[in-house]
Amino acid sequence: MRKYIITGLLVWLPLAITVWVLLWVLGMIDGVFVWLLSAVGAVLPLSAQTSLKQLHDIPGLGVVVMVALLMLTGMFVANIFGQWWLRQWDRLLYKIPIVKSIYSSVKQVSDTLFSSSGNAFREAVLVPYPHQGSWTIAFVTGKPGGEVAQQLGTLSGADPEDHVALYVPTTPNPTSGFFLMMPRAQLRPLAMSVDEALKYIISMGVVAPQGEPAIVLPSEAARN
Repeated sequence: MRKYIITGLLVWLPLAITVWVLLWVLGMIDGVFVWLLSAVGAVLPLSAQTSLKQLHDIPGLGVVVMVALLMLTGMFVANIFGQWWLRQWDRLLYKIPIVKSIYSSVKQVSDTLFSSSGNAFREAVLVPYPHQGSWTIAFVTGKPGGEVAQQLGTLSGADPEDHVALYVPTTPNPTSGFFLMMPRAQLRPLAMSVDEALKYIISMGVVAPQGEPAIVLPSEAARN
């Protein structure tokens, strides 16, 4: 009984988690769509609000509208005229005291992570963590700058440019982790992609990168 239950769980659990994540994403998109309809309905006459409510009842319309809105926004800011409006929008938000701090921080992080010219999460490496002799997988997020880079160069006696910023994710939840700054000489580069490294971390080392032979520990070889 126990064997069959565990086998059935292994079959349905990945599908259930996938469906749950997709439903969560769709629910979030639908919530944004409802908020947009409410904002539009607030400036339209009462006769038009009935039509807006009917739009909300159409399944999948929220996803289509949000995807189309993102595409139109990207097309708009890709030209000189759209970039000018984007700069004016940023300048306006930077003048609002509380909004300025939140918006500027989020914008810097998002530009670093999702920009095609950025280096964030483009390289997986091995780092000695949490102590020498113990290794874990980390992702290079960039290079330290400013006063931090100068202090690192003073402490290590090396060129500040030789240091890198790292993100060490936790297992099995990679959305939380630790931020480290280390000399690149202490790192060991990995040929695996970022996706393969994330799978390896989330699975707690069970799902090895494809195409690589399994490593047999000396204790296992002795038992075999």
